[in-house]
Amino acid sequence: MALKETPSQTAGPFVHIGTLPALAGLKTGAAPQLNVLAHDSTLGERIRIEGAIHDGAGVLVKDAMIEIWQANANGQYGSNDFKGWGRAATDFETGLFVFETIKPGRTLFHDGRKQAPHISVSIFARGINIHLQTRLYFSDEAEANTADPILQLIREPDRVATLIARKEPKAGLPLYRFDIHLQGDRETVFFDF
Repeated sequence: MALKETPSQTAGPFVHIGTLPALAGLKTGAAPQLNVLAHDSTLGERIRIEGAIHDGAGVLVKDAMIEIWQANANGQYGSNDFKGWGRAATDFETGLFVFETIKPGRTLFHDGRKQAPHISVSIFARGINIHLQTRLYFSDEAEANTADPILQLIREPDRVATLIARKEPKAGLPLYRFDIHLQGDRETVFFDF
């Protein structure tokens, strides 16, 4: 006897209540900063990632949540000194999301080729039945990006550009800007994995 799959539901306008309750104004005790992955003892180059999410009309999505997964500076996942996972919400006023982390090292693809430094990104927002998955690559890793097995699957250079975070001048931590477009002419490449 086969069971039917339960239908998907969107995250709704209150996604923060269950996933980031402090942002929703709920008192939960000491709330950890889930968007800060790197600490004083973390090895690697500290960076800041900022971005915004735009809907198909180009309007900012100000009530979305983003999760990231990444390797440490040596290209390893799940090390003791670096959890490699973070969560952030878009700001209700500016629409920006922010992460403070380290630049990841190169990891191995399943066939042994090296992947370019990248961060896996999941997007949760109202109107999206199943979260969207994409990747963030770095503009200052052009040589590694050219050889990346995932980026090589995308035949159109303007589509590849939707996955590249631009390094921008800023005092303090190096800043990478990564905007996500859910639909439209500048739609970000999303993956089904």
